[in-house]
Amino acid sequence: MIRLFKVKEKQREAAESGDGKGLPKKQTAGELRLHKDISELNLPKSCTMSFPGGKDDLMNFEISIRPDEGYYLGGSFEFTFQVPAAYPYEPPKVKCKTKVYHPNIDLEGNVCLNILREDWKPVLNINTVVYGLYHLFTEPNSEDPLNHEAAAVLRENPKLFQSNVKKAMLGGYIGQAYFPRCA
Repeated sequence: MIRLFKVKEKQREAAESGDGKGLPKKQTAGELRLHKDISELNLPKSCTMSFPGGKDDLMNFEISIRPDEGYYLGGSFEFTFQVPAAYPYEPPKVKCKTKVYHPNIDLEGNVCLNILREDWKPVLNINTVVYGLYHLFTEPNSEDPLNHEAAAVLRENPKLFQSNVKKAMLGGYIGQAYFPRCA
């Protein structure tokens, strides 16, 4: 028993002295849950995950989606995820880094996905969000838009919408907005 107290006391002293041999950083509940989510991740084969901040920054990561069907076939779309400390009680913040002509993603990269807003529940996880994003590319939703112009074109003229998507993915203008190549 006495040795245990001495070990803990030495660890505490080392932590206070800043020599790096102190106690490991305690993880928050959100970090623990995210670690579990990542270890159980089952991404679609056309999606990849990366950690630009390295293994010490699991709360911020990127997902790349390459749809293998639908209007966006052949494109590559990058998303950043910022997971709050209150995760899973708060949803991750997701932004699209790729400028895309899409009814559910505006030109600033904001994403309209119900499970990232009012339908978020703590039982949902990162896997659910990735599949939700993937689904936005296979079946865009013109009924809940952020880009109202693209949604109107999708509803009223699906062939023109498809043409606009291809033009945007190859790099070009749709109206006044320029879209860099992503295909």
